Amino acid sequence: MLDWSIVAIGRFKSGPEEALFTHHAARCRPKLGLKEIPEARGSAPEIKRREAEALLAAIPTDALVVALDQDGQTPGSADLAKLLDRWQQSGKKLRFVIGGAEGLDRSVLDRADATLSLGAMTWPHLLVRGMLAEQLFRAQSILAGHPYHRAGRP
Repeated sequence: MLDWSIVAIGRFKSGPEEALFTHHAARCRPKLGLKEIPEARGSAPEIKRREAEALLAAIPTDALVVALDQDGQTPGSADLAKLLDRWQQSGKKLRFVIGGAEGLDRSVLDRADATLSLGAMTWPHLLVRGMLAEQLFRAQSILAGHPYHRAGRP
């Protein structure tokens, strides 16, 4: 059985970002988990260092890690499905890592087995969770041959 979750900086407050994540995470099979790490305080470098320590401590040593980073791959949905299939076939625990406002420290990116980007635009890190959950559900749907994803334009 797939063991997967998002490990992210920041905590949801009740609102649309949480609702978006909850809706799509529950549709994933198995349900996509979420481990929230409190935001660190201090200067930007200190924040990144402290958050990196907490993120790395929350990731199992045998996990396959996918970091969300602005310089990561930007696959389309069908290509993400292929990546997800490959990652699942590894048999490893799968952890998607989302940094805070300062981004991810180099130590987290070095630990990552892959990096993904949701595009060149900057997104609020709390919104990224829901966007990623939707894309992971979409990728599972593509792999299952479910009609949720419409590959062509009408």
